[in-house]
Amino acid sequence: MVSRCIDRGPVKSGAFVFVGGLSAGLRSLLLVARQGLAVIGFVCCLPIIAPSMAKAPAIPPGVWLFDKKVAIEVYTCGDLLCGRILWLKVPRDSKGNLVLDRKNPDSTLRDRRLCGLTIITGLRPLGDNLWDSGRFYNPDDGNTYNVLAELVSDDLIVVRLFETQTFLGQNKTLERVPHGTSDGWC
Repeated sequence: MVSRCIDRGPVKSGAFVFVGGLSAGLRSLLLVARQGLAVIGFVCCLPIIAPSMAKAPAIPPGVWLFDKKVAIEVYTCGDLLCGRILWLKVPRDSKGNLVLDRKNPDSTLRDRRLCGLTIITGLRPLGDNLWDSGRFYNPDDGNTYNVLAELVSDDLIVVRLFETQTFLGQNKTLERVPHGTSDGWC
């Protein structure tokens, strides 16, 4: 038995031209392919669109207690976050002098005071309440570490300090504290 095809002429649908003799299954397949191309096009453009659509993370301004021995003021520095020392549990050495940056690997910087010293730099917003690519200078050992940060709540930041690999680092918490007038405030 020979079936007859009736030519109804081309029927346009979007970017595809369907010829009247195509089966319903093939038409469905072409429609899915067209939708797939649209999704691929959107996904390919997402890296271009996403940075402008991304919501900036909440900036955690204020004073944060770190290791119960130093308070750090977190502030914006351009589009990044930075932090400077505002309070020291032990602000003076045994001779009564203000504590200096004695363990700095650069000998020309060893006479600078720790009070007011910027020790967190370059924290880049990564997403809601997340920052990465920052640097943390530790005056206790004179080393500089990579730092990631997450604002866990309005009063708690968890930071990850590491040299080269995040899994080899350690987590530290920063708790929000009020700026005070007791000894040790810069």
